[in-house]
Amino acid sequence: MKPSKRVVWLGSSKADLKTFPKAAGAQADYEVYLVQCGLEPTDWKPMSTIGPGVREIRVRDSSGAFRVVFLASRLEAIYVLHCFQKKTRKTAPGDIELAQQRLKMLPR
Repeated sequence: MKPSKRVVWLGSSKADLKTFPKAAGAQADYEVYLVQCGLEPTDWKPMSTIGPGVREIRVRDSSGAFRVVFLASRLEAIYVLHCFQKKTRKTAPGDIELAQQRLKMLPR
């Protein structure tokens, strides 16, 4: 399968993904690749609290829960806004705010 869109990693999102444990990082990379190919990630949910069209890829492994927040509704690219390990049931306000700030950086 050939990707139809490029991926733009905003801020430290790519470096943050590289800090995930090996298995979780590989799964997250694969899920982003699926989105690049125009497919749905295996496990995701909308993140309307961050902005319209923003989604969250959910990856779980023995080390915990990991998230990749992205926007794929633009024609030119998929924008990865934030990658982080989720520590509590509810997404931390700081993670939401960081993703919102990076979303605002995108040209309209």
